[in-house]
Amino acid sequence: MIDRRTFLGTMTAGAILSRRLAWAQEHKIEKIGVQLYTVRDDMKTDFDGTLAKVAAIGYKELEFAGYFGRSPKEVRAAVLRHGLVAPSTHIDYPSLAPDKFPEVVDAAIIIGHKYIVNPWIGDLRKEPDAWKKASETFNRAGEYSQKHGIQFAYHNHWFEFEPMPDGKLPYDVLLAECDPQLVKMEMDICWITVGRQDPLKYFAKYPGRFPLVHLKDVKTLPPFPAEGGQNFGDTVDLAPVGSGIIDWKKVLAKSDEAGIKHYFVEHDKPADPFASITSSYEYLKNLRF
Repeated sequence: MIDRRTFLGTMTAGAILSRRLAWAQEHKIEKIGVQLYTVRDDMKTDFDGTLAKVAAIGYKELEFAGYFGRSPKEVRAAVLRHGLVAPSTHIDYPSLAPDKFPEVVDAAIIIGHKYIVNPWIGDLRKEPDAWKKASETFNRAGEYSQKHGIQFAYHNHWFEFEPMPDGKLPYDVLLAECDPQLVKMEMDICWITVGRQDPLKYFAKYPGRFPLVHLKDVKTLPPFPAEGGQNFGDTVDLAPVGSGIIDWKKVLAKSDEAGIKHYFVEHDKPADPFASITSSYEYLKNLRF
């Protein structure tokens, strides 16, 4: 026989253990998203049909990279028609100009975006103090978008991890110079891996600053930095999620620390876009972390 206190203590410990085990078994991506740049050629020729195929695979969230000649109202109608949501969009750097950005924000509000992301600063990165200049622009854009209920963010490639002449990494400059409330980061897990950096170290140092992530894999790591300014977007052996060298369970286990809310599958140049996003979806659907 055991006394009541011992019995209750045993029950409490058992309940805690059960919750921990349940969390370990059930922690997964509830709504898997896709960056539509992956299927951009199909979007050009069959906008509505492409969204239907994406939804049929099982995707729930979309991240746009251009609207392919559709008005914001037309985009919103198409998204809703297929039971999807579009929490995020990518826009180019020139669109951050003060005379252009209000129109971007207006469109985002109509479509229902919660995030506006810049993925590329173009030739600016060749200029002195490029990343400080970009940070100033991002802070301004972030302040404006936040007033309208939208979060601004920046998406990395590999070159943000190439040391500058002073030894600093551009990504570190962005994190230091950008207001953490006005500018969040959409971390591309593949590109930071190609850049020989550990995403977990950034999650730990800057918790909560990564509400969005891009998920694609890589078969082998190319030499880095690349001589002659090699375009890794054209030459890296990219792969669907789960078919390369990235330890996704290890990375995504830190989702809460990173602050990740949206997970977007992407492949820059897939041989078969729909086969690629289907493979990635099936892997992520079954992943527990």
